Amino acid sequence: MSSTSSPPAAMSAAAAAREHVERIRRERYFIGRGEQNPLAEDMHQAVNYLSQELYSKDVHFLMELIQNAEDNEYPSGVAPSLEFLITSKDITRSGASSTLLIFNNEKGFTPSNIESICRVGRSTKKGNRHQGYIGEKGIGFKSVFLISSQPHIFSNGYQIKFNEKPCAECNIGYIVPEWVESTPSLSDIRAIYGWSKVIPTTTIILPLKHEKVGAVKQQLSSLHPEMLLFLSKIRKLSVREDNSDPKSSTVSEISISSEKNYQARKNMHAESYTLNLSAEETGKEEECGYYMWRQKFPVKQENRVDKRVEIDEWVITLAFPHGQRLSRGKQLSPGVYAFLPTEMVTNFPFIIQADFLLASSRETILFDNPWNKGILECVPSAFMNAFVTLVKSNADAPAMSLPSMFNFLPINPSLIPLLEPVRTGIKSKVLVEDIVPCESYASQKIFCKPSEVARLMPAFWSILGKARESGVDLKNLSTHGTYILSSHFDKSTYTSVLGFLGVRNVSTEWYAKCIEGSDLVKEVDEQLYMEILYFVANNWQNYFSGTNMMSIPLLKYVDRNGVLSFWSISRASQWSDRLCIASDRKYMSWLISWNKEFPSSNRVFLNPNTQTALEDFSQKMTVKTWLQNHARVEVVSVYSYGLGGVGSLGNDRRPVIAFAHFLYHSFKMSYIDSYYLAELCRVMPVIDSYGSVVKTRSSILVPAKGSQWVGLMGTNPWRKQNYIELSSDYKSAGHFAGSYTSEDQLLAFLNTHLQAMDVPFIHPPDASFPTVSSPLTVENAFLLLKWIQNLKSKGVRLPDRFLSCVKDGSWMKTSVGYKPPKESFLSSSNWGSLLQSGSSFVDIPMIDQQFYQNKLHIYKEELKAIGVRFEFQEASAYIGSRLMSMAASNALTRENVYSLLQLIRFLREKVLSPSELINSVKGGQWMKSTLGYRCPADCIFYDSDWAVASCISNQPFLDIKFYGEAILSYRSELELLGVIFGFKDNYKLVIDNFKFSSTTITSEATVLILKCIRHVRPCDDFIRKLKDLKWVKTNVGFCAPNVSFLVDPEWECLLSIFEGVPIIDFRFYGSVICSYKEELKRTGLITRFEEASKAIAWVFKGMVSKLSLSKASALALLGSYRQLRTHSPLPIELFNSMRSEKWLHTSLGFRSPSDAILFDDTWKPLSRIANLPFIDAGDSCHGLGKEIYGYKDELKELGVTVEAKFGDRFVIEDLNIPTDSSIMSKAIVLSMLQCFKSYFASGTALPKGFQDKICKKWLKTSMGYQYPDECILFDAKQSSICMEDGPFIDEVFYGSEIAIFKDTLARIGVVVDVKCGQDLVAQHLMSQTNGTTISRIYMYLMECNWQPEHKNSNWIWIPSENESGEWVNSRSCVLHDRNNLFCLQLHVLDRYYDRKLLHFFSHAFGVRHGPSTEDYCNLWTRWESSVNELAMSDCSAFWQFIATNWSKTTEKLLSGCTMVPICTDGKITLSKKEDVFIPDDLMLSELFNKLPQQSFFIWYPPSSLPSMSRARLNSIYGGIGVKKISRAVRKNDSFTLENGFRTVDLGKVIKVGLLQIILAFLADPALDIPAVERHRMVSCLLNVTVQETDEPITVGYSVTLSSGRDVDVRASRMLRWERENSKLYMQRSHGKSSYKEKIEFGTYFAGDVAPGKLLMCLLWCDLRHAIGLTAGFTLSRLIVDL
Repeated sequence: MSSTSSPPAAMSAAAAAREHVERIRRERYFIGRGEQNPLAEDMHQAVNYLSQELYSKDVHFLMELIQNAEDNEYPSGVAPSLEFLITSKDITRSGASSTLLIFNNEKGFTPSNIESICRVGRSTKKGNRHQGYIGEKGIGFKSVFLISSQPHIFSNGYQIKFNEKPCAECNIGYIVPEWVESTPSLSDIRAIYGWSKVIPTTTIILPLKHEKVGAVKQQLSSLHPEMLLFLSKIRKLSVREDNSDPKSSTVSEISISSEKNYQARKNMHAESYTLNLSAEETGKEEECGYYMWRQKFPVKQENRVDKRVEIDEWVITLAFPHGQRLSRGKQLSPGVYAFLPTEMVTNFPFIIQADFLLASSRETILFDNPWNKGILECVPSAFMNAFVTLVKSNADAPAMSLPSMFNFLPINPSLIPLLEPVRTGIKSKVLVEDIVPCESYASQKIFCKPSEVARLMPAFWSILGKARESGVDLKNLSTHGTYILSSHFDKSTYTSVLGFLGVRNVSTEWYAKCIEGSDLVKEVDEQLYMEILYFVANNWQNYFSGTNMMSIPLLKYVDRNGVLSFWSISRASQWSDRLCIASDRKYMSWLISWNKEFPSSNRVFLNPNTQTALEDFSQKMTVKTWLQNHARVEVVSVYSYGLGGVGSLGNDRRPVIAFAHFLYHSFKMSYIDSYYLAELCRVMPVIDSYGSVVKTRSSILVPAKGSQWVGLMGTNPWRKQNYIELSSDYKSAGHFAGSYTSEDQLLAFLNTHLQAMDVPFIHPPDASFPTVSSPLTVENAFLLLKWIQNLKSKGVRLPDRFLSCVKDGSWMKTSVGYKPPKESFLSSSNWGSLLQSGSSFVDIPMIDQQFYQNKLHIYKEELKAIGVRFEFQEASAYIGSRLMSMAASNALTRENVYSLLQLIRFLREKVLSPSELINSVKGGQWMKSTLGYRCPADCIFYDSDWAVASCISNQPFLDIKFYGEAILSYRSELELLGVIFGFKDNYKLVIDNFKFSSTTITSEATVLILKCIRHVRPCDDFIRKLKDLKWVKTNVGFCAPNVSFLVDPEWECLLSIFEGVPIIDFRFYGSVICSYKEELKRTGLITRFEEASKAIAWVFKGMVSKLSLSKASALALLGSYRQLRTHSPLPIELFNSMRSEKWLHTSLGFRSPSDAILFDDTWKPLSRIANLPFIDAGDSCHGLGKEIYGYKDELKELGVTVEAKFGDRFVIEDLNIPTDSSIMSKAIVLSMLQCFKSYFASGTALPKGFQDKICKKWLKTSMGYQYPDECILFDAKQSSICMEDGPFIDEVFYGSEIAIFKDTLARIGVVVDVKCGQDLVAQHLMSQTNGTTISRIYMYLMECNWQPEHKNSNWIWIPSENESGEWVNSRSCVLHDRNNLFCLQLHVLDRYYDRKLLHFFSHAFGVRHGPSTEDYCNLWTRWESSVNELAMSDCSAFWQFIATNWSKTTEKLLSGCTMVPICTDGKITLSKKEDVFIPDDLMLSELFNKLPQQSFFIWYPPSSLPSMSRARLNSIYGGIGVKKISRAVRKNDSFTLENGFRTVDLGKVIKVGLLQIILAFLADPALDIPAVERHRMVSCLLNVTVQETDEPITVGYSVTLSSGRDVDVRASRMLRWERENSKLYMQRSHGKSSYKEKIEFGTYFAGDVAPGKLLMCLLWCDLRHAIGLTAGFTLSRLIVDL
């Protein structure tokens, strides 16, 4: 019904169409003829069966219509298009709620098309598949009856409809056309399609069945954008909905179009092209390009099938998407097409299209079909050809573009295990193809097999790139035993692809070969050499340690001849030599030069340029550490080099001398610090005067030649003390390492730094030397004194033995001969002679100064050091000490004291100082005082000055009573001895002898105490003593100074806070006390504001600690705070105490202000859930009363929390959520969350136990009150799940405000991301009973990839008919029961749940895809006990499964069965397997089958599938214990072998023609007979013995049943074939055989000889051409002729 036709033409076409339809109704369906078509009922049922059973899904109609549109013919110049439009308008007036219209711009229906659609199996496309038709079963249009009971067709003048109900006139449905008169009309169609557009030629109208509307809309909405990918005709396909209100649309509209761009290349019977698909949906257009490869393959003979008998070539097309494949939402993209998409998601990065044979559901291809197997076997070849073309075809393509092609490799396993052979086939072909690009560093591209290619580490690629840029020739990169993968391919993004290809990493040995073979160490610059070392170092532990990397020349160094050389790591680490690096680049050349001077040194150095590069290298620490750890490289300074070199110095004199020169010049160049130089000098060996190398010594002596020590000591007296005399070589000039040392320069250096010394600079050991034991010459005496002088000037302590030998040696000349110095005196005036002449009992040895040239005074101190005494005082002291020693045994008497005083006066009169005499006696306690014997300096002469002091101190006054008044005449002598006369500000004595008595403390005594403090410094002990004594008079009595105050009006308010504060009593002291303010302050008296505040703070703390702070004091304290908070300075101590002390009484006891709250109404909600410290504003004993609110500002400043919004920490710390959840109102919860939020924002760590405190059921959810970590914050935007589906926080209860606490809720454990709440939702899953809710939860869990911890729990809901159900475990469930056998034994989930959920059940709960072999065996056991008769379909399905899954396990499980199926009167029943047999013998089968009312043979299905062949079933039945009839029967022949038989020539009976027939039969691959068995059959026939007799051959057979009954049968035959004996018995025939006899003989022969039913059929089909008997046919001849 073309809209472009003229009205008359259209009317003419419509008339012709109508007449055609009426003719079909009349002639085919007998409508209007007054009679019933005898085949009407059969035709109706056939169509109904095919239409209902062909497909299991509603999508069939959609695929069939797209398929039909593709097969249609289109006018030239027209872009073939197909449009689906769904509308809610009932334009057919059939009562449909929705109608689907299909528009197609084809040429239109022809009469032959109408004829075809009105029949079953009469498609006009049959036999034309080779012409490109893709339709399959010829009844595609009939599938629309699944969704519409009255489909309409408008095309080329035809206006017809069909009805699924039987026509009232012919009793046939589905295929009887009915003319559409007026409803719908063309105008109705235009109104929907659009008046401005031309209606396409063909319109199909499908008023939808009510129950199918949702499924149709869903399938239309999920139409895949790649639908047109492999269609050769249709270029545009669209889905839209006609709805007056677009917002109420229920179908997702889409428009798909395609465009091809063929390439000229054609090869390998293949072609390639690009195809661009675009899809527009909801105004958004997406595109994708596909590289298409189409290749033809010849159909193999073994893969031919009847449905494709006319096809000689398979056409396989592979699509390689460039970019993201087109899809809709989360729609999975199919990977296999049969022109239209299947539902097979392959997980391959390419798409397979071929003319596959599909399962009835169109979900998948038939994997066991030979046709499909052949196609799949060709896919790897097609892929390989396409892939090679993609990778290699464009020689000019940049190398970097090649690796992306490898993303088309199927690296991941297919989601369909049966497609794994395709993947493995591709892999096996790729692995042997030279396809992987290799790095060549040349213009020629190199491709190799994956097994021949290896990867490099990224760091080494970087090295190679830089080496190439620097000019290193790397063309031999692949000559080291392995081809190297292209650098563009060797990226981490391709790791999975390379793993699929099996491309390995190069062996660790390769890197060493490359570095050595490419001369990288020698050719690259130093910077890149550093990178090579870093690469090796960084990978040493994991890769290179222990490999050949250790043996290649990797380390550059300079040998002792200055030549650049190379060491391996092994050489560097295993030998005693050491490779060194200078710690500073300025040392490099210096150390290399000096290293030549030490032949025995085991050190060599890195090249200076290398060391410089290393110091500048960013990863130098890694490289150095590696060199040190594995190459044993040492980083040396001049010091460490020298320290190491010391050990290598042997007994050769030159290196030892050279080492001293090395130190001298290194120090001169400032290459070594004095400290380290001293260390080296300390350990370096020296050459002694005998030319020996000495490595240990105590001291060094300069060479004897020209030294002074030889003159004094004659020889080295301290050799045993390791005092070494240096060789004279150290005085000579020298030339080493290019540095010159002049004569005596080195010795001067050694004098300074090696401490090589001469007298008078030698430090002597603790040992004597003999020359001082006898008189010394004047010169040596002065040299000795000079030596001692030098030692003392340097602070050197003279060793005891050395000093003793000098002191005790008689080498000094005196007035009485040579004496030791310690016994000698040296006088500088005439006191000596006076003292000597006045002392008759002392003989003093005076040194002979004239002998020593009157120069001894120069060495006065040295003489003193060795014991010489000089002064008169020393002599006087000596005399005094002698006097005191005389009186040492007893205290001096009164007379002794007077005698001593007289002696002192005498000496003064002689003008000789008595000081030494006095000093020698004044320290003794020999003078008597009022406190006992004391030394003179401790005695006081009492007078009025000491009156006040005596009141407060205990003084040792001179005992006048003991000595008498005469002692006063010696006042001057007593004063010389130290006796005190007069007070003379002698405050120190008062302090030293202080005694305290409160009764003696007067104001004058107090002033004296303060004077003592003022005048005696230091007097800290005295002050400390005073601080603890109550000697200060205050208004409350005597008090200690540290608690007493000197008041100041400015801060007098502080003292008014507490009663009884001690203040200085001015009435007692008068104003004089103020002049001693500083002294009072030192005793601890509080005089300053800061001190007063501290003191009050201490008082405050004391009262707080005793809980004695009264309300009045507390309020006064706050008042004082108010007055003083602006004072400068602030009373910091007091204010701090007010802030820190617990003085505020709260509901939780005493708290500090920072831990207290001033209550108001904002705290009410929080007071229910936390124990809060509210200040006690009551009038209790510790209450502060309502007056406390008058100090709100002061309290806030002190730290009291006065606003609830700042009280988060109190709530957190003292949280006490009630166990009664009903208390937790909205206000309480929101207030608490606000506190949590504020606290979390502060960043403060949560208190210990917080999580335990909130771990209560206080959050209201749709599942009741729950713990926080058992709640989910609902967000409808994030998931399709509903609030009632899980423990979602009740937004109705809390309001929308709860959402602002999302982060806070997350911190306390609430799941705030719905996508993460799967575990919690799952916990409540089994509390659900609504099927819709449960399905929705399952979908949510699937989206979240949830997995249960225990899969065997009852996770699966099985709904029942009364809207209830039960929870079961996965072991009792399967996803599918294809044959509907287990409805009573197992729960089949595809009956209850959407197909999308089935994979989830399998993945999450381990639900099996279908019943297992054990399930089937258990089912059979149940049937044995409960079923009398089996349905044909059930029995067939059961044994087909057994045959398909037959194994040893299956045999073991099923062997326990007791009954097997038999067929009796067309019904399948079960019988004991002992009474049932396998009909392996045709004759016996025939004989026992003739017995009435009993079946002895096993049941077989009516049709034969490959897995259900009789031979296969016979094997299975035999495996489970069913016996073969041939072995079960007992035979009883009516003849004997000895009577009447004679042997006949075998060749006369069995000829070549018969053998050819049998061999051809046995060669049929359809026979499921092993080759060994086939060979045995032929051998048995060739080895047969033929015997004949004149009597009929009668044989009896019997079997014994399980009941014990024997069943007997008998047979009379023309021949008998005994396989066991290989004998053929024949009845002799007389004369020419009739045709009947020939047929009978042939029948017996075929039945006995032929091994199967097919041969028997062949013999029966045309026996005349198979077996011929001669005209004189006798029993002795049987001629077989073809």
